[in-house]
Amino acid sequence: MKHILLLGGGKSSTVLMNYLLERAGEEQWQLTIGDMQPELIRSKTKDSTRATVVQFNLSDAAQLQSLVKQADLVISMLPAMFHPLVAKECLRQGRNMVTASYVSDDMRTMAKDVEAAGLLFLNEMGVDPGIDHMSAMKVIDEIRAKGGKMTAFESFTGGLLAPESEKDNPWRYKFTWNPRNVVLAGQGVAKFIQMGQYKYIPYHRLFRRTELINIPGYGMFEGYGNRDSLGYREQYGLQDVHTMYRGTLRRPGFCRSWDVFVSLGATDDSYIIQESETMTYRQFINSFLAYHPTDSVELKLAHYLRLDLDSEEMYKLQWLGIFDDKPIGLKNATPAQILQKILEDKWSLEPDDKDMLVMWHKFNYELEGRQHEKHSFMVSIGKDTLETAMATTVGLPVGIAVKMILQGRMPLVGVHIPTIKAVYEPLLEELGHHGISFIERDVQ
Repeated sequence: MKHILLLGGGKSSTVLMNYLLERAGEEQWQLTIGDMQPELIRSKTKDSTRATVVQFNLSDAAQLQSLVKQADLVISMLPAMFHPLVAKECLRQGRNMVTASYVSDDMRTMAKDVEAAGLLFLNEMGVDPGIDHMSAMKVIDEIRAKGGKMTAFESFTGGLLAPESEKDNPWRYKFTWNPRNVVLAGQGVAKFIQMGQYKYIPYHRLFRRTELINIPGYGMFEGYGNRDSLGYREQYGLQDVHTMYRGTLRRPGFCRSWDVFVSLGATDDSYIIQESETMTYRQFINSFLAYHPTDSVELKLAHYLRLDLDSEEMYKLQWLGIFDDKPIGLKNATPAQILQKILEDKWSLEPDDKDMLVMWHKFNYELEGRQHEKHSFMVSIGKDTLETAMATTVGLPVGIAVKMILQGRMPLVGVHIPTIKAVYEPLLEELGHHGISFIERDVQ
């Protein structure tokens, strides 16, 4: 019997739990799930005899120690900031660990100790990061195997609404993952390399510097740059490429409208809005605008940001209800927290909504003296509001990786991400059996 400890049973863990429990009998697994809301998790596990749900408090060091001690492998689906705390306990007790999050600096500092202990801490096993690495490295390794030399690489991922769920939503978007992360996305400076030149886009210009991408069968999307596109040059072995750019996908027009909130300062999370609990949505927007005795909030906003009153941006803002006299009801809230509250009114998934996960790569390379370009893309549509495309593409890679480790099919020790063929090849193969596969096309 192998014991698996899953810490965090939120939205992204739903499909993961299903995958593990469906195979628990055959593989002789016992799953313990620790979460702050055990009753909610029990409703998902459906009284499975292979699952034990416990109320988990991360501040209880003794409980964490006890749970890790009983496990053969630990999965952390907690917020990324808590992974190092779990990792240190796994290292102390000699337990392998899997996460879907980026490798943090704290995790990197443990790498030598993890390797010396003969353990594997496998990170970035979700969709982005995760499936993006695996699908990109598959093509890059194939190009190199033919004698080709990579010259440029671009990669974009987006969690959006399925076309049939866009309906009359002018943003063509709803929250399909952590709303707070969406509101705070892109803060900082986007760094990338383009035609051999290092480029930097400050946050206040990020959503005005976009590029259009066509996904066959699904239409046009626009992409904006991720915070750091340079970090994976070494991981992918692309130190010599003249272009390296990673970004996020939205439907056309989204970024220009979202830039309104950035320009206002409504995405700022660094200070408290006074008396926010008694403020209305309309007053919140007005608080960023100059005083005028007669001009409406709509007119002042349009004038301040040089928008036409009948523009697409103003229509989208009115649709969101930001000019409504509706109470915010949040005490001591930051602008970002208030904006999230406003957006959740219109951007929360309805029971009949389905989400969509879109990923697109572009590879440029030299082969036999000629320039070549290849595109690779994947589209996944969610089943419902529980088994979403986001939960599926995050949860399945984690579950498959856990199975491979427990079966002794993961020939690695240390702190890793899935860029190694022995990892990505069987993972991509099984993901294909679940309908998550890439279409590859030679453009030239």
